[in-house]
Amino acid sequence: MNMRDLIPWGRSEQTTPSRYRDEADPFMTLHREMNRLFDDVFRGFEMAPLGSMGRPPGWPHVEVVETDKDIRISAELPGLEDKDVEVLMGDGVLTIRGEKRSEIEDKARAFSERTYGRFERRIPLAWEVEQDKIDASFKNGVLTVTLPKAAESRPEVKRIAINRTGEETKH
Repeated sequence: MNMRDLIPWGRSEQTTPSRYRDEADPFMTLHREMNRLFDDVFRGFEMAPLGSMGRPPGWPHVEVVETDKDIRISAELPGLEDKDVEVLMGDGVLTIRGEKRSEIEDKARAFSERTYGRFERRIPLAWEVEQDKIDASFKNGVLTVTLPKAAESRPEVKRIAINRTGEETKH
């Protein structure tokens, strides 16, 4: 058996039957079925790691922190400046979008793993916020958006006593 037959991405779609593969052999049938299974599984990975425009899904990466008074959303945007980014708020969704441009022309590039182009990240919020008091800052490639919670969306916290069951009360 050729070692390439064991590697799913090493097999071509058009394989020629070899003299060693007997159709009646149950082990060869099992072998073919396992190869087909692995081919189907790994075929999905060819497109899965990258989302639209060559970026990983969910780019830019964000962190959401909730306090009693506000929500802070930080987004990592390395290689960008504040003029490259736009922040929008509407219908309970915070939208971060922009464009990362290349500093080098394509003809001068020999190899690159960096990604360029437009991006957009939409973050639905579960809280009502005071839209007129939203603040955004950009420092060292990190965008931080502070969204103050609206007064009516801040639930009043009430401590609830836990009753112990199974204990007898003694007088």
